[in-house]
Amino acid sequence: MVLSMAKLIEPDKGSIRSALGRALFMTGRMARARREFAKAVDINPSDDWAHFALALACERTGERARALGHVKLAMAMRPGIEHYERALRRLAG
Repeated sequence: MVLSMAKLIEPDKGSIRSALGRALFMTGRMARARREFAKAVDINPSDDWAHFALALACERTGERARALGHVKLAMAMRPGIEHYERALRRLAG
């Protein structure tokens, strides 16, 4: 996988970690996706999309409280994003 190779070359690049997380998420490998999104958040804590993606992966792996925390962070960083708001309603529900 090209993204895995990119991660080896630049392990501390958040955008690569997010892209790899997205590919893993889209292919149903949630635990691995969650780890990549968590690393992306560690690298760039102000990346609202990485927090949102981590929230979705946490939700899918049964970590509802962690998911809620990350979606709230994403919303605080970038208010007014409809899919962030939908995720918050679903998680808080």
